[in-house]
Amino acid sequence: MIHDKKDLLSGSLLKNMIIFAVPLMLSSVLQLLFNAADLVIVGKFDKVTGSIAQGAVVSTGSLINLIVNLFVGFSIGANVIVARYIGAKNDEDVKSAVRTSIIIAFLSGVIIAAIGIPLARPMLILMNADPEVLPMAEVYLKIYFLGAPFIMLYNFGSSVLRAVGNTVKPMVYLTIAGIVNVILNLFMVIVLKMSVAGVAIATTASQVVSSVFVLHHLLTTKENYRLDLSNLKISVDKIRLIIKIGLPAGIQGILFSISNVLIQSSINEFNLNIITGNGISLNIEGFAFVVMNAFHQAAITFTGQFCGAKRYKEIGKIVTRALGAVVVSGVIMGAVMLLFGKPLLGIYSNDPEVIKAGLVRLNIFGLTFFTAGLMDVMAGTMRGLGYSFVPMLTSIIGVCGLRIVWIYTVFKKYHSVQTLYYSYPITWTITFIVLFVIYLIIKRRIYRREGITLKARRA
Repeated sequence: MIHDKKDLLSGSLLKNMIIFAVPLMLSSVLQLLFNAADLVIVGKFDKVTGSIAQGAVVSTGSLINLIVNLFVGFSIGANVIVARYIGAKNDEDVKSAVRTSIIIAFLSGVIIAAIGIPLARPMLILMNADPEVLPMAEVYLKIYFLGAPFIMLYNFGSSVLRAVGNTVKPMVYLTIAGIVNVILNLFMVIVLKMSVAGVAIATTASQVVSSVFVLHHLLTTKENYRLDLSNLKISVDKIRLIIKIGLPAGIQGILFSISNVLIQSSINEFNLNIITGNGISLNIEGFAFVVMNAFHQAAITFTGQFCGAKRYKEIGKIVTRALGAVVVSGVIMGAVMLLFGKPLLGIYSNDPEVIKAGLVRLNIFGLTFFTAGLMDVMAGTMRGLGYSFVPMLTSIIGVCGLRIVWIYTVFKKYHSVQTLYYSYPITWTITFIVLFVIYLIIKRRIYRREGITLKARRA
């Protein structure tokens, strides 16, 4: 039996984090499969414009993240405040936070669609999209943004479920949506010959399915986080808290995306094989990233619940276990990329030049990818503690700022795609070190505020 809510505050901390993280990993993998299915199916079954269609789908990734990340940041705010109220066992505040989160989700999706659809082509032109792929990329973006309200409803709804310790239900819903996505992809491309438009429609339809399932669960659960449509109103206090935590996370996501757009624009200076190989490699890396990101999400939720219960002494244990988990999982996933890079790239493309270009990126990231997980765990822990502005500012300077400097200095002097790739692990590592030092300072400040002595900390 799948329980609607799990007690994260009792039992083995590591065991609870793993039980929490594994379904989240699988859910995130399924989300990535939406985009992977788009790439594979247009590449393998579109015999007329296969490589161009793949390039079109690849070229939209950075722009989608740029617009969506701001509002996904708000879902982190929803996760933290719901987790805190769950930890504090405050049912009325839990219900109010859930209602407010769902309203914000829908409004966010409408705003994304209103911005993304009319600006799709101008934004693609701004980031130097290849003229050959521009028309198809524009079509993909516009259809994708039409589904933005459903994307946001799913993200916020699943963040509520994560906050209460339930990561299994979202996994089940995404499994169903993923099957719908693949079936529709094949039908649209093979039978209807719709190419990029077909895979965009299939992806949007699958997102509608996953959001409907999440909303149905929130409306029918017997737990204290049930969504009551008869009392659907925004709480000003809750929206302030969501914005306080979520807005800095969203701004950070946008600025990360801007730095990635700049890097993508620099990659677009090379030939189509390198552009496509980079995009396919990025898609493969996404699977490794979400494995580590599950422990980043665990750090946010566990920290939020333990803070709500005022069990601050255990925050250090959450951090050490989450950091250890991302190192182990990141090294394992990196080894998989190094050992099986060629066959993995071959799933997406039959072109040997595209595969060769993709291997250049995988060989660099396979050895260093775990550093991204270390950085994210520290940022997530501080957000769970209620400090969202600090990791935002640190990450903006340490990741975005340094990458921009790198593009206009090191890359300008050593003009190769490898030079661009090296900027990632270098900036991740520097940012992690700074975030860890700041976390130690914040932890000491919280202990002083709560009157926790050194002796009590070691107890």
